[in-house]
Amino acid sequence: MKKIIGVLAIVLVACSVNAQTKKKKEPLFKGMYLQWGYNTEWYTRSDIHFRMANGNNFTLHKARAHDAPDLDAISKEPLDISIPQYNYRIGFYLNKQKTKAIELNFDHAKYIVTEGQTARVTGTIGGQQVDADSVVDGNRFLHFEHTDGANWLHINYVQQQTLIKTLDTKRNLLTWLWKVGAGINIPRTDFTWKGERLNNDFHVAGYNISAESGFRLYPFKKFFIEGTAKTGFVQYINALCNTEAQKGNRASQNFGYFELIGTFGFDINF
Repeated sequence: MKKIIGVLAIVLVACSVNAQTKKKKEPLFKGMYLQWGYNTEWYTRSDIHFRMANGNNFTLHKARAHDAPDLDAISKEPLDISIPQYNYRIGFYLNKQKTKAIELNFDHAKYIVTEGQTARVTGTIGGQQVDADSVVDGNRFLHFEHTDGANWLHINYVQQQTLIKTLDTKRNLLTWLWKVGAGINIPRTDFTWKGERLNNDFHVAGYNISAESGFRLYPFKKFFIEGTAKTGFVQYINALCNTEAQKGNRASQNFGYFELIGTFGFDINF
């Protein structure tokens, strides 16, 4: 996963450097910004389809799920900033006014199918046709989560508008912005089947689309704090859900989400 993100970031930076080295031509990017922050989510119900190497082929219908912000880890393990649900962005301004930008956006969200819920199950399990309610339990049935990340990596188009300037009107104090984007999912899925568990490998498993809006506060010239609300649709086509004893398992699902994000960032002028 880190290689994919690194390659995309290098390509964007290389485009910017190359554009600036060409004489008598305007640089492609007029500046950039870096952001880091944390998030919390709410998810719609989801039908999760499992295709297992042992022949089981079934669907868990309208499963409820929740996130795991783990924000207390900031105080308990302050050096490990990637334990909570985090976000980072690398943006490149398209004009001198910094009202338009292209952004590489990564959301490390956690998706956990809620234990103890009763959900309808249809399909084939153990060679038998099933169509009945079942309790989600990792010891007796299954447990499913993307907690080393549901991991949505995408490219955003960003538009920003000044709302309030400083008293001397020399710079922005408060801006409103909106973003739209699309990209890929790189989850690491933790799956348990009747007590057999494995935290699987990072894997490109689907795609996502999203829209986001919020505000930036510039307490200093280049430093800003951003708060946004985001909604989107996520499609997982072939998430890995192997166990220690069984390989070749896959899961597919889709769901909508609503996300609140808080970040801090820094503008860099070229």
